[in-house]
Amino acid sequence: MSSIMDKLKKNSKVKETSILSDSKFFTEQDMVSTEVPMINVALSGSIDGGLAPGLTVLAGPSKHFKTSFGLIMASAYLKKYKDAVLLFYDSEFGSPQSYFKNFDINTDRVLHTPITNVEELKFDLVGQLEGLDRKDKVIVLIDSIGNIASKKELDDAINEKAVADMSRAKALKGLFRMTTPYLNMKDIPLIAINHTYKEMGLFPKDIVSGGTGIYYSADNIWIIGRQQEKDGKEIKGYHFIINVEKSRFVKEKSKIPISVSWNGGIEYYSGLLDIGVLGNYVAKPSMGWYCRMDPESGELYEPKVRAAETLKEEFWKPILEETDFKDFVREKFSIDNVPLPADAPARAALDE
Repeated sequence: MSSIMDKLKKNSKVKETSILSDSKFFTEQDMVSTEVPMINVALSGSIDGGLAPGLTVLAGPSKHFKTSFGLIMASAYLKKYKDAVLLFYDSEFGSPQSYFKNFDINTDRVLHTPITNVEELKFDLVGQLEGLDRKDKVIVLIDSIGNIASKKELDDAINEKAVADMSRAKALKGLFRMTTPYLNMKDIPLIAINHTYKEMGLFPKDIVSGGTGIYYSADNIWIIGRQQEKDGKEIKGYHFIINVEKSRFVKEKSKIPISVSWNGGIEYYSGLLDIGVLGNYVAKPSMGWYCRMDPESGELYEPKVRAAETLKEEFWKPILEETDFKDFVREKFSIDNVPLPADAPARAALDE
């Protein structure tokens, strides 16, 4: 077989051809973990996972933290790779420099490219990706594809033609059809912010705008919902629900909760409590009180704390480091083909 394999490799016109077991597109793929455990779960099904190369679409109505989620991922990428650059395509102009700094992103590491139509985005992005090598560390953020016109739509407006534009979905499909292979071959994550609209019907559901091309090309699609967090009549923040519409790594239709408060920003450990209770890693000994629990013996550990205290690192650190809680989360959400980061702790360590 080796002689046949060598002959096929030699005859291939594609320079990246290799034996599958040695293919760098799989063996060298890495994930970038964020500081928010449940964002990592929503991206990969694992607390130790995170953002992988390929297309991730964050969709939802206005003011649903979509750009913020994208910048959290971009910030993690820039922190992991000190020479990395964020390529930022901007059609909304709603993210000033101060917004990036809030997520600890140095704006000197952001290449801002304003865009007015899909074709302009396509030509520039394909040109940029074509010029990159696999060793170049670049993350791409498009904000947004939901608010960008086609060139035909713009030309019709300039020429005062009031005609329906049927070309936008086709242009977006072409955009992602051309760029998706580059992302995986060159190890580049692309985050695209998108909008949703309500489907017509008796039981309307949220539909991601832009046509079917986005669904075909995306590795991950989130549809983000939210609920208000109130103190009496005063809004204190929002509880966001990440609905995993499509994923290579996470069980589809998984719902991942993450909370954001006006005062403290994103609650890094939000969303873990209900899972901890479900797996018997956290107990609720009395109304409104929580404590850590041994899932095998049922032993309760002091101290008992209120729900607000369960959002702190000191509550979760022993659970994450001293139990198999990460495995429990992985079994609940992962479809079990997640390539963990190279520096992630071994799963078997707890069993030794």
